[in-house]
Amino acid sequence: AESIVKGMLQHSRGKTGEFEEVDINNMVREYVNLAYHGMKAKDKSFSTDIRTQLDPAVGKASIIPQDLSRVVLNIVNNACYALDEKIRRKLPGFKPEVLVSTCKLNDKIEIRIKDNGTGIPDHVIEKIFDPFFTTKPTGKGTGLGLAIAKEIVLNHGGRIWAESTLGQGSTFYVALPKCA
Repeated sequence: AESIVKGMLQHSRGKTGEFEEVDINNMVREYVNLAYHGMKAKDKSFSTDIRTQLDPAVGKASIIPQDLSRVVLNIVNNACYALDEKIRRKLPGFKPEVLVSTCKLNDKIEIRIKDNGTGIPDHVIEKIFDPFFTTKPTGKGTGLGLAIAKEIVLNHGGRIWAESTLGQGSTFYVALPKCA
């Protein structure tokens, strides 16, 4: 079963590219904007404040840009989904927000994507990177997005994890080796 899942993940990822030197902050900025505008295209009423805090010291790193950009896109899409779910609850004073930051930590680059959406229950958080596991209703998610993100990050020699408080939001962390 494990080899079938890995094969499906590789197939769904499509053709893989080559590692190249890429400005991480530019890539993050571009795909955060793409995710937000994609959400707006699906639902014109969707609105959230997306803020970025991009550390100039991050610079360039050797990555497969089309793969790592999918990680950013997927996590921001999930953040927007969680925000949309919370918006629908019409909570007084709720202001949806996504904060995307990068920072250089010694020999690593860290990308953080934080939202103040619905959050993820403790008993679920360990499963979110498992293939075919989804917190979304039937038809809204495949359970492959975060599993693919994990495979991509591992392929880059990195690490991905999440922290969350139910009802308050989630933060996803992607730590990559600084190879440039």
